[in-house]
Amino acid sequence: MKFLTRKYPFQPNSQWLRECLFYCLVVTAILYFLQPFGFNGFGGNKLLVSLIFGAVTFCCCAIYHLLVFGPLQRKVKPWRIWHQALAVLGMILFIGLCNFVTFALILHIPFKLPYILMFLYWTLIIGIVVTTIAVSLSYYRSLRNQLDAMLEKTTREQEGITVTIQDTRVRGNDLSLPINDLLYIEAQKNNVAVCYLKDGKPVRKEVQSTLAAVLEDLADYANIFQCHRSFVVNLNNITAASGNSNGYTLELGGGAASVPVSRSYVPKLRSFIA
Repeated sequence: MKFLTRKYPFQPNSQWLRECLFYCLVVTAILYFLQPFGFNGFGGNKLLVSLIFGAVTFCCCAIYHLLVFGPLQRKVKPWRIWHQALAVLGMILFIGLCNFVTFALILHIPFKLPYILMFLYWTLIIGIVVTTIAVSLSYYRSLRNQLDAMLEKTTREQEGITVTIQDTRVRGNDLSLPINDLLYIEAQKNNVAVCYLKDGKPVRKEVQSTLAAVLEDLADYANIFQCHRSFVVNLNNITAASGNSNGYTLELGGGAASVPVSRSYVPKLRSFIA
C-alpha cells in the first residue's frame, strides 16, 4: 500500500503518444494471436481487422488523454501511483467499451447487456495486468533516469574535490583522495576499510577510525550515504542495484565492488532516489 501512495514522477502528458501506441500494439497483438471473444470464427482478414481495432484503441487513448487524463494530472497535486493506476485502468475500460462497439458492428453481435458485461469483465482482467506492468515499469524507469541525472550532476560538481579520511593513530597516515574515486567505507573491528579507485582499479586501505567519525568528516557531502550499520557508500558511483523490500545490493564502479543495503536503510535510500 505504501508503494501506491508514492508520487508518480512523470509530468502530465509527457509521453502520452507513446502510451497510446503501446496500447494500440497490445490490442492488435491480443486479437491477432489469441483471437478471443469468438474472433477465431471470423472468416475475413484477421490482420486487417486487428489493425482496425488497434487504430480504434489509439484514437480512444488519445481522446482520453486529451479530455480526461491530462486535465486530471494538472488538477490533482500531488499525482500518486494509485492515481496513475486508476486513470490507466479507466482508460483501458473506455478503450474496451469502444472496441466492443466496433466488434459488434463488424461481427454483427447484438448490443445486449450480458455481452457488454462479459466483454468489460475480460477487459478488466487484462487491464489490471497491463496496468500493473505499464505503471511499474514506467515508475522505476523514471526513477532510474532521475537518479542517473542527479548523480551525473553531483559528480560534475565534485570534480577536483579531495576528501581526507583521518587516521587517529599517533603516527597515522591520513588518506586523501578525490571524492569521485571513493566507492565505499566498511567498518572493521578497530579500523575502517576504505575502498576507492586508483588508476581505474579498486584499492582497499585500512585506516584507524570509526564509521561515525568518517561520517562526521564527510557530513558536507550529500552523496555519502550510510546504507548499512557497517557500510558507507558514495552514491555517485552506483552502477546497478538489485533486491527487494528486505534489502538491496548496490554495485559500484561498474562492478568493481558491491555493498549491501540493510532493510532498515531501504526507506531512506528510496526517499533519496525519489
